[in-house]
Amino acid sequence: MLIWIVPRLTLSWRLWLSITMAAAWEVFENSNFIINRYRQDTAALGYTGDTIVNSFGDILCAVLGFMIAQRLGFKRSLIFFLGMELILLFWIRDSLLLEIVMLIHPVNAIKLWQMCQ
Repeated sequence: MLIWIVPRLTLSWRLWLSITMAAAWEVFENSNFIINRYRQDTAALGYTGDTIVNSFGDILCAVLGFMIAQRLGFKRSLIFFLGMELILLFWIRDSLLLEIVMLIHPVNAIKLWQMCQ
């Protein structure tokens, strides 16, 4: 997707931009604002933030995702992403898209479903 936003950047610069965006999200995700939001409006009632190891792992996964997307291309990457989202939804009742929805506009029915109630 970065190739559409910044098409003139080389692959290595797009990778660094992707890493920077992932790291910035990790900092934001561990801010008091987001931590309190998770506690208040999602099923993560006792959430205290990510460990450094978890944040580093998330950034490494972003790098891996960048490399996979680079190899698969946009359409196959989108199918892979949506497939993973569906698997996570039904396996652990959580996913990236669901977390975004719950952070932006919490839905009580989703929160109850995540808590198995």
